[in-house]
Amino acid sequence: MVIMNRYTKIFGILVAAAVVAGGVNWYQSAYADVQQTTPGLADDPIVTKSYVDQKIAELTNGGTAGGNTGANPAAASKLEVVTVPFGAKLMVGAGGEVVVRTGKAVAFSSDTNGLSDLTAGADIASGMAIATNHLILFPRDGRGIEPDPKQKNGLTVLVRGGYKVI
Repeated sequence: MVIMNRYTKIFGILVAAAVVAGGVNWYQSAYADVQQTTPGLADDPIVTKSYVDQKIAELTNGGTAGGNTGANPAAASKLEVVTVPFGAKLMVGAGGEVVVRTGKAVAFSSDTNGLSDLTAGADIASGMAIATNHLILFPRDGRGIEPDPKQKNGLTVLVRGGYKVI
């Protein structure tokens, strides 16, 4: 009986050791895909604020770093107050938008198509009046607005996008 008891203890210790070894092996294989890397190495680089700022500038400037070679998106989305004197024309670039604030405005187009009145959902042909406080879209270059020739005052407008007063 004493011999059986000794073998039972040895067998129990061997089984416990096998269970512990198997558990360690399972734990290592289960978490083998989690890599512990040292910051600053090629696998886990440390970046500086200037690097992040440069990458953000590249994204916001259309892929150009170190300088703005195209239109500034922040400036293009900004509304500017522009005064158009009587007898002058406001030529707006393709994709530009205008809101007439004061004065009576008339559409100008170098071709048969006109401007898009986004507020009314209508097309404005060349020579037609533009309602105040309506958002007007200029789908192509060569289009603009001018003060109504029946009045002697200029216009005050809000412009978004490229423009020139001629």
